[in-house]
This record gives sequence, structure tokens and C-alpha cells, in this order.
Amino acid sequence: MTDHPDLTLRVADMEDASSLAALSLEVWVGTYLREGVSGFFADYALAELTAARFETHLANPQEHFIVSQNRVGIDGYIRLSRGSPGPVAGCSDVEITTLYVQPRHHGRGIGTALLRAALAHCAEEGAARVWLASNAENTPAKAFYLSQGFDRVGETQFVIDDQSYLNDVFARLSGVSLAVRGRR
Repeated sequence: MTDHPDLTLRVADMEDASSLAALSLEVWVGTYLREGVSGFFADYALAELTAARFETHLANPQEHFIVSQNRVGIDGYIRLSRGSPGPVAGCSDVEITTLYVQPRHHGRGIGTALLRAALAHCAEEGAARVWLASNAENTPAKAFYLSQGFDRVGETQFVIDDQSYLNDVFARLSGVSLAVRGRR
């Protein structure tokens, strides 16, 4: 469970687009731009993590967003993408595209609650397996996914223009497992 007293999980709607963009910018910049902000990465983040992009994602029936909302606003979200075949064997076509929680809310169980809700949604939709990719240098994220019953099944590259970055690929069953046992 969470120690976040005002936590509510709900399906995202169009009105959440700007909040999702702002939260994504905060988490992406804080996670991946540890040594300074170059124009290359700033241009990428400001082009990709916009309210208009999130409106497009939210309108796509292949996408499913669950947000964590406290009494003030959204503090985390998970994005599922159906029709996204994994880059290695052992993956399905359902990807956990993003799981972001504001850093100041880490350790409160929000990420676990979002993941459980997403896995339950996948099981309800008949998706037996899910996969995700995590930056190979993001040790906390990788440890979290392993603790939630994911297995590392390979590697892929995250590409921005002509630059690529190693990502680990993880997969797991969406039904009963370590993360949801006893919760069904």
C-alpha cells in the first residue's frame, strides 16, 4: 500500500495533458540530465514532452494512462501501449512505455500502486505479458522492476537522432505474481 494519504488512482483524461507533460519534463530532466542540459537534450525534451503530444497519446485507443492524484494534482503516472512489440524474444505487444513519479514522492508506494493497477488492467484486457525498457544506467528503476517480479530479458537502444543509449528490457506476466499476489 502507500503512505500517501490523499492518493487516488484514476484513468487519465484530456484535461491531464499539460500536467502529464510538466511531470514528464521534471522526471526526464532530473533522471537523465545529471551533468547539465545541452541543447541536444533540451530540444528533444521540449519537442517530445508537450501537452499536444500527450493529447495525441490520450486520444489513441491503443494507449492507456493511469494517474496518481493527490489533493493538489498529479504526482505520478503509468502509460501502457498496446500494439508495441518488444525488441527481444520473451516480450508481448503490450509495453509499459512510461512509469514516472515525481522524485519528492518516491518511496511512498505510488510507483508500486500504479504498476499494480496497470498490471490488473492488462490482465482484464487479456494481455498475459507486458514488457518495458529502462535506461541501463538507471539503477533505482532496474532494482524496482526486479523487485516487482520482472525478469531482464535482453537489451535494446533508445535512439535520439543519431545517438543511442543502452536500455535493459524487462518482461513479466500481467496476472498473479509477486506484485499482485493476494490483491486479486
